[in-house]
Amino acid sequence: MPWVQIVLAVAITVVILLQKNEASLGSAFGGGGDSSVAHTKRGIEKGLFVTTIVLASLFIISSIIALIIRTF
Repeated sequence: MPWVQIVLAVAITVVILLQKNEASLGSAFGGGGDSSVAHTKRGIEKGLFVTTIVLASLFIISSIIALIIRTF
């Protein structure tokens, strides 16, 4: 079971790093970027977003299952 969690953690990390960084360092401090424009995810960006959610959900489920198995 720990191997499943390791694989999922690495996959989540890779998918998150592949996503486009919307906020640059300048916009974090109030400069640059137009935050009033709505942005919709399309194509690969949406696929990576959905994949991140699915992988995170699987990681949480596997963690709960591992916890239940260890207690019995």
